[in-house]
Amino acid sequence: MIKIAKDIGVTRVDNLRGGKKSVNIKHLIWGDELKDKAKMISKITLPKGASIGYHDHTDDFEVYYILSGVGIVDDNGNITKVSKGDVIYTCDGATHSIENTGENNLEFIAIVINE
Repeated sequence: MIKIAKDIGVTRVDNLRGGKKSVNIKHLIWGDELKDKAKMISKITLPKGASIGYHDHTDDFEVYYILSGVGIVDDNGNITKVSKGDVIYTCDGATHSIENTGENNLEFIAIVINE
């Protein structure tokens, strides 16, 4: 399967998981396409000041790969600055949030994999 970039839609979500402002999600591969092995592989864009709120993972885990921008991640209560090339791994039973603290968009790939 090949998906042409112009054909992949972007969904705007307000206050994702209780976060600040709106985020844009481009679902690259998701739902039935992943045959119950994972929930989604998406590119997420957080504009300046936007965030995904603090949330937990149960029966799955999530990986973020930062493509551009800067931000902070709350990883089970540990606050860490992140930027291009960093990887955040949130295992089953763990919690996290991410916020754009820079002047430009914070963009990353998010992968949620079933446990």
